[in-house]
Amino acid sequence: MKKLWILSVGTIKETYLTSGIAEYAKRLKPYFDLEIVEVAEETCKKKPSEGDILQIQAEEGKRLLAKIPDRAWIYVLDQEGTQLTSLEFSSLLEKSLTYQNEAIAFVIGGSWGLSQAVKERAKSRLSFSRLTFPHQLMRLIFLEQLYRAVSIIHNSDYHK
Repeated sequence: MKKLWILSVGTIKETYLTSGIAEYAKRLKPYFDLEIVEVAEETCKKKPSEGDILQIQAEEGKRLLAKIPDRAWIYVLDQEGTQLTSLEFSSLLEKSLTYQNEAIAFVIGGSWGLSQAVKERAKSRLSFSRLTFPHQLMRLIFLEQLYRAVSIIHNSDYHK
């Protein structure tokens, strides 16, 4: 069974998000050895400067990079990445599961995005929308799309 990692910045405190994340993680367990890893989110002043933001990204990036397995094929979720349909994402996932390393990692940044170092380590950058979503909500959205992709691969009724 392939190992699939979801690495993200910050912890989720909202019950509706933790419930949804737990539900999709449970649905995905038969298909992957799924591990969700959280790293600490940097705190900052209300109106950070551009330099402050780069420092936040760098610190969070170091934490993420320290947790990414060496053998993993890495995708980052980034607004500037490639946008895919659900069918295209399922095809990408299927190819990754078939041909890539034994571990696949998806990385979700914090409030200020991902450091350049994390983006450079990735094999691909994916965007789920040009809209901005809270990073906590993005984790739930991503897990739902991951489950949808698996449903498409296995021809289940979930994706209609």
